[in-house]
Amino acid sequence: MLKAPFLDAMSRHVSSVTIVTTDGPGGMAGATVSAMTSVSADGDAPTLLVCLHHETSCAPAIVENSKFCVNILAAAHEEIANVFASRVPPPGGDKFAVAAFAPMVTGAPALSEALASFDCALKSYEQIGTHFVMIGALQGVQSREGTPLLYGNRDYRSLA
Repeated sequence: MLKAPFLDAMSRHVSSVTIVTTDGPGGMAGATVSAMTSVSADGDAPTLLVCLHHETSCAPAIVENSKFCVNILAAAHEEIANVFASRVPPPGGDKFAVAAFAPMVTGAPALSEALASFDCALKSYEQIGTHFVMIGALQGVQSREGTPLLYGNRDYRSLA
């Protein structure tokens, strides 16, 4: 079976750490995600994709809400990453109490201190194995300078 060597090899891949958030009729939800990338800057709206585990409460909420926001975390945001990854309990039982959030154009919550926030309308999604691959069409974006939080070799990293 190739699963174990695949996971071991993939742990060598370093990526930025993001939290994906949504709000609407399907509820407010969020999850820590490292599988995020741009798809295309061309067309009516730039597009990006995120991969969310099928067991997260965030995936069905995004489908019902038809919108999401991808927030790139700064090096100082390990606690936020851990709360949204459900590694530590959220303050008062609410993940969104760990930091300040404000709605973007779609109404999806953006982390106020994120290095970048990409506000997206859900364009398409498909479940492949254990994950949903979700494509978002950009509706708004904001960014600031800073050092990103990275994940590689099964641990958080930062540029030093």
